[in-house]
Amino acid sequence: MIRRSILSLLLLIVLVGCQQSKTPQNEAKTVDQPQIEDPVITYEEYSGTEPTKPEETEFYEPVVPEVKPYAQNGAPSDAIILFDGTSLDNWVSSSDGSQAKWILNDDGSMTVKNKTGDIQTKDSFGCVQLHIEWKSPEEIQGEGQSRANSGIFLQNRYEVQVLDNNDNPTYTNGQVGTIYKQGTALAMASVPTGQWNTYDIIYHAPKFNELGGKTKSATITILHNGVLIQDHTEIKGTTPYIGWPKNEAHGKGPIRLQDHGDNSRVSYRNIWVRPLD
Repeated sequence: MIRRSILSLLLLIVLVGCQQSKTPQNEAKTVDQPQIEDPVITYEEYSGTEPTKPEETEFYEPVVPEVKPYAQNGAPSDAIILFDGTSLDNWVSSSDGSQAKWILNDDGSMTVKNKTGDIQTKDSFGCVQLHIEWKSPEEIQGEGQSRANSGIFLQNRYEVQVLDNNDNPTYTNGQVGTIYKQGTALAMASVPTGQWNTYDIIYHAPKFNELGGKTKSATITILHNGVLIQDHTEIKGTTPYIGWPKNEAHGKGPIRLQDHGDNSRVSYRNIWVRPLD
């Protein structure tokens, strides 16, 4: 009996010792876990011995080209004028390539001719700075997506929404200034119905590898009447009315203006573009 008691006592001492030895080890492992640090941004051109003279950080090439900002009826001197109000010569029907059939107005604008179809530029573009002005008709017709609906398509695929949203709510990713069904606008900056709106767009095209896979998304920045409404927004693919965005490989494409087909009567004027690639 005494022998059994001694053995039990020794077993108890061993178990307690094991438990005490485990606890510090577990705590030590928790304390010693390596901490992950954020990567630090460095620049190779600013490495090495730091300059001590101002001229050591000055360079004179490449020479920056001079652009006169208002040389072509308000457009920069290096811009391509897509529409100046005198003709539709730079535009064709998107459906068959025939001459654009929209209405040319006496005030230097053009208006969607209902159910004649979209029109697009004869030339194709990639990365661009695009200036375009548009207005809805003063006489309000329709509501929601059926009121002064049109769109501006970059590379014939990616739509910037044109819509009269004044006292006219609709789904948020389909209102004026959105990347249709994708990028919600940061603000609704429309002028009163019937007055001229301005879009200034900076667009960078997507990139694809040799196998057709997308390696870099398109991005877009938009000022609507001088107000930032898209801030380097990623375009995740095409902008269909139904379905997910698609990302088939493509090159440069025309700029297309939409005939929404419901007597939208949207007008456009002063359209110019500066290629950025």
